[in-house]
Amino acid sequence: MEAALLGLCNWSTLGVCAALKLPQISAVLAARSARGLSLPSLLLELAGFLVFLRYQCYYGYPPLTYLEYPILITQDVILLLCIFHFNGNVKQATPYIAVLVSSWFVLTLQKWIIDLAMNLCTFISAASKFAQLQCLWKTRDSGTVSALTWSLSSYTCGLALSQAGVQ
Repeated sequence: MEAALLGLCNWSTLGVCAALKLPQISAVLAARSARGLSLPSLLLELAGFLVFLRYQCYYGYPPLTYLEYPILITQDVILLLCIFHFNGNVKQATPYIAVLVSSWFVLTLQKWIIDLAMNLCTFISAASKFAQLQCLWKTRDSGTVSALTWSLSSYTCGLALSQAGVQ
């Protein structure tokens, strides 16, 4: 029973993550504006996803436990490009993407680096959400922020916590 429930949680998390950022991307494209989205928040979220993915790969976890991260990273990179596109210069995204790609290799130069980065992930994730809320407060415009994306994100967080209790 526990194995079936864990499998259901894994697959539902994967399914939700496959569509997690699509409402957000759709809202940004429909509004033709990235107003209300926080670049620092998105970069922190990308960093957290990258660390999680690299940690899982480094320690040889089964792919089903981290399969959602490449999907989330791809969706966040699309959002990053949308932010730069609607702010007028996509080429400004290049240094950020270069840092993210090089981080993939730097994280595993020493075992302590990946372990420290993983320990900081909860803080990074919280800082990401705080930065987004701060941006919303400052702009007073939530027009391009998707409530559905935030709801789906809450669902996956809840499942991750429940899975941690089962394993």
